[in-house]
Amino acid sequence: MRKLKISFNSPLVLGFSLACAAATLLGSVTGESATALLFSTHAAPLTDPLMYLRLFTHVLGHAGLAHLVGNLAYILLLGPALEEKYGWKNLLLVIAVTALITGVIHNLLFPRTILLGASGVAFAFILLTSFTEFREGEIPLTVILVALIYLGQQIWDGLTVRDNVSNLTHVLGGLVGAGAGYLLNRKTLHGWSAYR
Repeated sequence: MRKLKISFNSPLVLGFSLACAAATLLGSVTGESATALLFSTHAAPLTDPLMYLRLFTHVLGHAGLAHLVGNLAYILLLGPALEEKYGWKNLLLVIAVTALITGVIHNLLFPRTILLGASGVAFAFILLTSFTEFREGEIPLTVILVALIYLGQQIWDGLTVRDNVSNLTHVLGGLVGAGAGYLLNRKTLHGWSAYR
């Protein structure tokens, strides 16, 4: 009988998840000062070099274990299949674009509040996953249903629920994932190879 071994099957997704866990742990042991300095974004002077870094690293920080586990559950569930289909470079680009867009728009619209967490990335993965069976000239029903269920709920909650959840980040992440799904699958259909 062959021995079972654990495989490091999805380097980008596992690395991103470990970075999120490390950033959250570092924030916790420093009384959240590391989170404020490196792993959350907010409006800051354009002369502050860390502001530009935080536009990308805010997706690593989390407000606690429950926040971290909630986001990583989606990322670890969906990410490996996405990394296998699109390659780690394309998936890293989706993460970076999601972080940048959500960070910039948040800072412009809500300059007095901080943003942290990978929920925008999780929603990008959700919508990107729904494009796996995309064909030119067709819109898969799954894309429509996923958009209605996930994005519709976030828009509704954003209008009716008062909490510390950034529903706008979820919607923006979902839009990035949908756009990436369309573009990546369209390139493949037209004979272009995906960026690997």
